[in-house]
Amino acid sequence: MSELVSILVPAYNAERWLTATLNSALAQTWRRVEVIVVDDGSRDGTLAVARSFESRSVKVVTQPNRGAPAARNKALELAQGTYIQWLDADDLLTPTKISAQMRVAEERGDRLLLLSGAFGTFYYRPEKAVFSPTSLWRDLTPVEYFITRFTDNVYFQTDAWLVSRELSDAAGLWTDFDSPDDDGEYFCRVAARSTGVKFVTDARTYYRVGNFGSVAKARSPRIQTALLRSKTKCIRYLLSLEDSQRTRAACIRLLQDWLPELQQGRDELVVEARQLARELGGELHTPTVKWKYRPMEWLFGRDAAIRASSIVPRLRTQAAREWDRVMYEFGNRHEMTRVGMDALR
Repeated sequence: MSELVSILVPAYNAERWLTATLNSALAQTWRRVEVIVVDDGSRDGTLAVARSFESRSVKVVTQPNRGAPAARNKALELAQGTYIQWLDADDLLTPTKISAQMRVAEERGDRLLLLSGAFGTFYYRPEKAVFSPTSLWRDLTPVEYFITRFTDNVYFQTDAWLVSRELSDAAGLWTDFDSPDDDGEYFCRVAARSTGVKFVTDARTYYRVGNFGSVAKARSPRIQTALLRSKTKCIRYLLSLEDSQRTRAACIRLLQDWLPELQQGRDELVVEARQLARELGGELHTPTVKWKYRPMEWLFGRDAAIRASSIVPRLRTQAAREWDRVMYEFGNRHEMTRVGMDALR
């Protein structure tokens, strides 16, 4: 008999997307799956949508709002599967996602092998998803995973992974409750406990970006502090595997890439990041402002230019998202009109 895979779905105010997400989970060609939805105190109809799917293979629980890590820990506590598939409540799995990874898992027979896969990003229309390969889209040793992730500032989205129960237990629970990088910290910890990362090309997922009403957190001094704590822990995980010139260089590069983000928080966070870089044998350099923001720097100062360089890309994302929403809703209205006309014929 094939192994049971637990698909774990933390959900907060995801009423609009949850039906499609759960349908993608239940459409898996790997037939032995259980789905566990944890409603994290949603204020919309998320819980009602989830309960409409309840069955022998779909379990739904609810709890007061405590954030995505707490919801994930609750789902993991209830999971019975020998493999864990994380799935955010607004994302989608292709039907063969789990089958492709489980086929590799069975061939390898290594319970500590971490399985990754390709993911595409979209706003409203998954058929418009863009799959952009990065340097992580390959087989990697644990140390190679860290060095590549830190040096190239790349990542895997949460849904892309498939993790054995043994590896999940070795890594422990989700811990970074305030950090916007809670998943990055968790999967660095998982990777550190693994025997390697195996990339499965055919295991494809769809990651909805620009959904600012989801579990993503707004930036604040508290959030920025938690972000630095997450990055620091990831650095420690790598150094526990290999403490060398190349790994320290990768850690310094990680801090350098995230320095502009930390500069939007408290000054002491920047001081702490610079001190950590010195302990690693390097220095963090004051980020240069891109040429397009230099007039703003001349007029309003460096801090204003740095803030603008962070805000403007988000505004572009919001604009692209709104355009895709308009096209998505236009397509839905057109389809409803067509169905209505067909019914009259």
